[in-house]
Amino acid sequence: MSEAVKKSRRQFNVMSFAQTVHYRLPLAGIVSILHRISGLLIFLLLPFILYLLDKSLTSEISFEYFKGYVSHPLVKLVILALSWAYLHHFCAGVRHLLMDLHLGLDKDSARKSSVAVFAVSLPLAALVALKLFGVF
Repeated sequence: MSEAVKKSRRQFNVMSFAQTVHYRLPLAGIVSILHRISGLLIFLLLPFILYLLDKSLTSEISFEYFKGYVSHPLVKLVILALSWAYLHHFCAGVRHLLMDLHLGLDKDSARKSSVAVFAVSLPLAALVALKLFGVF
């Protein structure tokens, strides 16, 4: 086959497992992965949350029962994790919607918007934690 007819092949840089251990994921990638994890957490626990809401609204006795149930520290941690998941998923979702509008697609803007997601969602989750554990 002549040189003119040969097609150039794409070359892929395939990393071995030993190289992936040392790979440092950019902050935008971490936000994207956490967005997926938080969405999965919300999706999996949504039927349980709706069941508890349904049962707590049936009578005053069931509401008082669940109110006592929620006072346990381990349950509060689960509620805090769900609150963080919702807040992070919402903030990262707004970031992704802006990226769908072709805003902030370059590397520097993506880094700044991922920092903004953490700068908004983590303090809001801290406020929820303070309220949940009775600081105010």
